[in-house]
Amino acid sequence: MARKVVSRKKLRAEAEAAEKAPKKAKKKTTRKKKTKKDAAEIRLKAFWGVFSQSLKRVAVFDYSQRKAADKKMADLNAKGKAPHFVQLVKEAIEVE
Repeated sequence: MARKVVSRKKLRAEAEAAEKAPKKAKKKTTRKKKTKKDAAEIRLKAFWGVFSQSLKRVAVFDYSQRKAADKKMADLNAKGKAPHFVQLVKEAIEVE
């Protein structure tokens, strides 16, 4: 059987042409840009909480009413029940 004689230059030119064709096709496809959602604004408000020894919140006072929270804690401790304490509490509030 006779073999076809094909030069290396011709084979290389065909291979390069074949490589260029898919590259052009890839450039035509575009990806969709993802849009980021704005992060929801979360605001916190400070309160004073009176807690029992088992970490149950007994009462809540505004931040400006620290003396009232201390008084409530002293009254509960005077009753002879489990010791109570005052701690700062931050809670999320709705933003309009």
